[in-house]
Formats: sequence, structure tokens, C-alpha cells
Amino acid sequence: MSETTLHVIDNTEGKRYEAALPQGTAYIEYRPVGNALMLTHTEVPEAMEGQGVGSTLVKFALDDIRERSMMVIPMCPFVAAYMQRHLEYADLVHPQQRGLFGLH
Repeated sequence: MSETTLHVIDNTEGKRYEAALPQGTAYIEYRPVGNALMLTHTEVPEAMEGQGVGSTLVKFALDDIRERSMMVIPMCPFVAAYMQRHLEYADLVHPQQRGLFGLH
């Protein structure tokens, strides 16, 4: 699954980044906390797991948050793991919190 075939939106009313798929909706829930978004949960339809949908959602969310000059609190283990593999996003986490999420 590539980013070009997955249309991700920020559903501000539902407080989640989401992508509609034939198998269901994939999403990352968030909560605004000051100048940060706490990413709390990622859900991908079971039939689409392991096909890059979750990673595409996380990348979209992190790029959007960066563009909005906000910070990230990656409470979702999937998001934190993605950020550990893609340290170019570590600067989105407050320096005093990076160690909590394995972002060294």
C-alpha cells in the first residue's frame, strides 16, 4: 500500500487521522494537549495489517503535525515504534520526553 493509493485525512471532529478502505476505516486517534497532539491509538482493518497502512497513517500524521508546528506525544506503541525506526521525527517530541519513548 503506497501513500498515493491511501487517502488520509485529518477528521478534526472525530479527533483522528483516517483513511477509508474497502475493508473498513484505518485511523490514529489523537487528543490535543497544549501545542501537542497525543497520538493514543492506531487501528487498521485486520485484512490490511502488514501492508503498510499503519505506517502510511503515522507518516501522514507526523508530517501534518510538523507542518502545523506542533509537538507529538506518541502514547500509541505503534506510533512510538515507527518513530524509533524513523528518528527524523524525534524532534517532534519534547526533548525531555524523548527518552520515555526510546527516541535517543
